[in-house]
Amino acid sequence: MGPAAAVVLLWACFVRLTPAQLIINVRNAGGDLLRERLLANTSDETITLEFQRADGTHVTQLIDFRAEVQVFRVVVLAEEEQGHREPQVLCFLIRFNRLGFISVDAMSKLRQRNPLAEREPEDDRGRELVQLDLSVDLSRAGLISPHVATLCADAPQATFARQGDMQAWAASPARQASGQDQLLLATAVRPAPGTTEAAAGLRCGALSHTASGPCGCHLQLCVAWFPCGLKWCRDARRAAFRCGIRSCRKCREFRFPVTDRMQCLWDDASAS
Repeated sequence: MGPAAAVVLLWACFVRLTPAQLIINVRNAGGDLLRERLLANTSDETITLEFQRADGTHVTQLIDFRAEVQVFRVVVLAEEEQGHREPQVLCFLIRFNRLGFISVDAMSKLRQRNPLAEREPEDDRGRELVQLDLSVDLSRAGLISPHVATLCADAPQATFARQGDMQAWAASPARQASGQDQLLLATAVRPAPGTTEAAAGLRCGALSHTASGPCGCHLQLCVAWFPCGLKWCRDARRAAFRCGIRSCRKCREFRFPVTDRMQCLWDDASAS
């Protein structure tokens, strides 16, 4: 292999392995300035968005376009005064709607203009209630998405999904074509401990911090800015062409069962 061919090969490997990255500065509803980092990986067909909230909570959202899965990984700082010495890691798996985010290909073509500028979303997608009732077995999580086991490795007892999404994934043509039916997919999950108490309305945030036993935990996550669609314009000959992106904001309130109040110290029903 000559020097020129080696350079071409090296360049090709660099392009394939280096995902596109954007840095977005945006203020949340409370006025805090957040810095989001977005990565598009065309080889894996994934987009990763991560940021740190003002309270120190670190959020990673991974979207797997092939599997139609999005994973939210949340790292909550330790409440040392309450006896917690280690950060708490949670993972939430929900079905991904392709209409809610631009494609990986479109994302990879975006270019960073000014990484210091503050952005403001054009649309507010409101708040979605996400009721989770299943625990995910990380040793079988590859049936849902190949990225779950790695991303959620620190949350073996705190990775959640919901029954409705499992049924929708099992019914997808791509999974059925690969022989992955509902019975096989169901082996990756089990009913989450504490589901009965959570369904009965026993909310952790309504209990004292010294209470024990299962309860329903609430955690709200807001993504303050993400590229939710493409903008199309027309030239002088009325031909349509892509001329930008549309940005959105969206909040989700995740509700999930825990086996003890100590696993949900941030929840405060009086603040809702």
